[in-house]
Amino acid sequence: MKKSLGNIADLTRHPLRDDQFRTVCKRTIDETGALVLPQFLNPDTIASIQAQGERCRHLAYYTGNTHNIYLAPQDPQYPQDHPRNRQVSSSKGCITTDQIPSESELHALYNASQFREFLCAVLGETNLYPYADPLSSINLHYASDGQELGWHFDNSSFAITLMVQAPERGGAFEYVSDVRDPANMEETHAQAQQVLNGDVPANALSMDEGTLVLFRGRDALHRVTPVQGQRTRMLVVLAYNTKPDVALSESARMTFYGRLD
Repeated sequence: MKKSLGNIADLTRHPLRDDQFRTVCKRTIDETGALVLPQFLNPDTIASIQAQGERCRHLAYYTGNTHNIYLAPQDPQYPQDHPRNRQVSSSKGCITTDQIPSESELHALYNASQFREFLCAVLGETNLYPYADPLSSINLHYASDGQELGWHFDNSSFAITLMVQAPERGGAFEYVSDVRDPANMEETHAQAQQVLNGDVPANALSMDEGTLVLFRGRDALHRVTPVQGQRTRMLVVLAYNTKPDVALSESARMTFYGRLD
């Protein structure tokens, strides 16, 4: 039986329809680039999604690769050790929208009008739409011992994530704000080099199990540190578009999922 949003999320702690709550949330993400809502999911919901993740884990597509912080092809006008081309490592497993059980609370949350209206209000968007392809709207990511996401910028203006299962150690989300500035690329490169060298202290987001995070990562350099221990880190990405009928590119689907549909 499909669960209501009130059975999935703690709407007393996080009153999504309350105008004052929305205003505070919008101000927070506008000023800091990140909104962290701890204990957003109810304990029963967390346990249920964890169990679904374990049952479906054998379906995950695992990737391990190197990339630059811009997630773009190498630029031959710069040397290999320049921050434009410097390589970092990322590795994870992923199951896609169509692999997540139809009765999962994740589908109910993703499609809940109250949740989507809250996101629009906080992110300053008129409407949010699911991906047109069957893979990209809801992804559950797995990171086991030694796996990480290297420093990078997002291509989208916002990301929405749910921490489902925290690892024993490591797996910290770290970021440095306002690093990318298209109007001054040389200064951007110098700042990025400092981050890559470990010369700039990074901010860390606290992401206990059940935490909802909205993050603007287009201009903030960010990463997930290597996971340590035997407990797999599980993180859900809820992906929306600001226009209807948009599919993730075929090349991106092959890279992230190993298939097109």
